[in-house]
Amino acid sequence: MKLGGMDMELRQLLYAVRIAEEQSFSKAAEKLHLAQPSLSQQIAKLERELGIILFERSTNTLKLTYAGERFFESAVKILDQVEQLKKEMEDVAELKRGTLTVGSLPITGTHILPLVLPIFKKNYPGVEVKLIEEATRTLEQLTARGTTEMSLLTLPVQDPHLEWEEIWQEEIFLAVPPDHPLSGEKEVAVKELKNEAFIMLKKGQGFRTLAAKWCEEAGFTPRVVFESSNIETVKSLVAAGMGIAYVPSMMTRHQKAGLSPAYLSLRNPRPFRTLVMAYRRGRYRSQAGQAFLKTIKEVLSQTMEESNLNW
Repeated sequence: MKLGGMDMELRQLLYAVRIAEEQSFSKAAEKLHLAQPSLSQQIAKLERELGIILFERSTNTLKLTYAGERFFESAVKILDQVEQLKKEMEDVAELKRGTLTVGSLPITGTHILPLVLPIFKKNYPGVEVKLIEEATRTLEQLTARGTTEMSLLTLPVQDPHLEWEEIWQEEIFLAVPPDHPLSGEKEVAVKELKNEAFIMLKKGQGFRTLAAKWCEEAGFTPRVVFESSNIETVKSLVAAGMGIAYVPSMMTRHQKAGLSPAYLSLRNPRPFRTLVMAYRRGRYRSQAGQAFLKTIKEVLSQTMEESNLNW
């Protein structure tokens, strides 16, 4: 690629973007499988050709200059356009080869992707699926940027650059300690929980936002006594008698040996969460992506029928 009579290679754009994302030459070199001196030389060459400095280098931190920020924004768009062109060409091969980068919430993906990926791999053996697991907000940013073609998220999706397709609506249950007064009940109204101690995921996670909303809709603010970034830790704390928690139904099926929570249905309201596949608005959707979306819908539909659960 030439710019103003100057040669600029796509790999140099990739190198600069990776350094900006990692905020470190050494970490970027590791991700790119390059020697750090070689990476530094490539960026120095690019800066000489551009006649600008992309990075403010110091002993403590690495930041983009103003020119670097503008370069980064444009480079991300160019690399994404190249990736989209590549996917269009891969589609010509009728899914005989290609790659698909999918984002997923870690815990949700743990329960869903082991059901989906083996079937997808069997049906499309030439398509390599690359998985990126991150928290909700980070996944939205990666999807809007085009780093992932699509991501498994829950509503609400906040980023205005994203659109989505619903794949599953899942009922939410209440987990209580096995010796809790409610443990013998089949269901409970959410408003009856206003004096209970709640264990929740940490703020910033989509399910925490939903959990707080369900309480507020019932007329109270939950009293949160413990927070965790892992729903399995939340379940363990409930089992140990430290409080109660909202738990998605898919995560109530497999219990660890030993003490486990008791689960109740909820009413007034009966809470659900909606799982979606989100992708950047207007972005080209590859055949591999469409096939993956079709596969995950079929697998989850079959899972619901076989398990006979109230999702």
